[in-house]
Amino acid sequence: MNELSMEAATWQVVAAVVIFLVSYALIVAEKWNRAVIAMAGAILMIILGLVDFEAAYQSYVDWKTIFLLIGMMIIVGITSKSGVFQYLAVRAAQKAKGDPIRILILLSLLTAGGSALLDNVTIVLLMVPITFSITRILKLNPVPFLIAEIISANMGGTATLIGDPPNLMIGSATHLNFIDFLIHLAPVILIILGVTLLFFKLLYGKQLKVQAKERKELMKLSARSYITDKPLLIKSLIVLGLTIIGFLIHHLLHLEVAVIAMAGATILMLVAIKDNDVEEMLQTVEWVTILFFAGLFVLIGGLIEAGVIRSLATGMLQITEGDIAFTAMLVLWVSGFASATIDNIPFVATMIPLIKDMGAQLDVAPSALNPVWWSLALGACLGGNGTLIGASANLIVAGMAKKEGKAFSYMEFLKVGAPVTLISLVISSLYVYFVLL
Repeated sequence: MNELSMEAATWQVVAAVVIFLVSYALIVAEKWNRAVIAMAGAILMIILGLVDFEAAYQSYVDWKTIFLLIGMMIIVGITSKSGVFQYLAVRAAQKAKGDPIRILILLSLLTAGGSALLDNVTIVLLMVPITFSITRILKLNPVPFLIAEIISANMGGTATLIGDPPNLMIGSATHLNFIDFLIHLAPVILIILGVTLLFFKLLYGKQLKVQAKERKELMKLSARSYITDKPLLIKSLIVLGLTIIGFLIHHLLHLEVAVIAMAGATILMLVAIKDNDVEEMLQTVEWVTILFFAGLFVLIGGLIEAGVIRSLATGMLQITEGDIAFTAMLVLWVSGFASATIDNIPFVATMIPLIKDMGAQLDVAPSALNPVWWSLALGACLGGNGTLIGASANLIVAGMAKKEGKAFSYMEFLKVGAPVTLISLVISSLYVYFVLL
């Protein structure tokens, strides 16, 4: 009986690991839709009995993350219809008086700020078309601007709970709230962003030149003309502002941030959208991303059920000997390099239960692991800047550039992204060691 049990356990481990690794490889290869691959892997886990169906949707699918994403996608989708994001981009370019480096820096700051308050994927979807318009008028190569916006989006998204999907996942899985993320991550991100913008200035300063005629054409643009629906703008900004305030005080309200996001989305649909337009607004939700998350959570559940996560956690504890500082540094750098190589979302989904299991084996208070969680957030989000496939925002911008006939290569991005990532990880290491530990 014992031998049969051991054989069954071994089969379960092998099957779970194979399904996970094959799914992971297919997601990285990007030859098929990643949501379909994640769902296929999840269904296979359930069919083979590696994960119980009820456990899958009750224990492993993180509904807090999913509903937070849906709520914010609806709010941003409705708000974007007013033209406010395009208005801000044109105003930033005019504020820079047509100077290409100043435009690049202002668009980067706008992208970073927007990513911190909303989310980086949505912001790049809004910023890229405007960037093309501005660079077309100024007769500039848009690629330096696009690369700068990708990097800024990932940095800005690192600063808050809602800015980047890995942070949403970490926040949902821990006791850490919106204020915690803002207090602990925003300061170092401001430092890293400042250093990065200086790097951009040195890198692109001599490349980007504009003629006086093109500058005048940009200054003639009416930024106000991009505001297509003023009543919608007012309603959207009020609801968005209230939602962000709700995030800031959600622990006082005793409400999950997912509930606040869904409440904001529902209120905005009630006050700003006609009945026959609701279906159109719901289409702004990136259902591919939502299904990808759901499938991914079940895939990780299969590894947990098979005991793979516990084994990995034990192995990491043996390396670090339970030293929290060493663990935090290891997680930071492993996350940084891993997220540069593969998409940071599945990587973080794998790391979360691993770190939780490490905490359980160490038998420490949840707060003792905080430096490790901050290291995971910094490493995964900032590591996404390392290569073109490191984060979702990178791939979205690259795809939009290709459609516009302004494609840039993996190596072209790597030449900028790799040094920025190394600088970011070094600064983050110093910050974690001297401030957070």
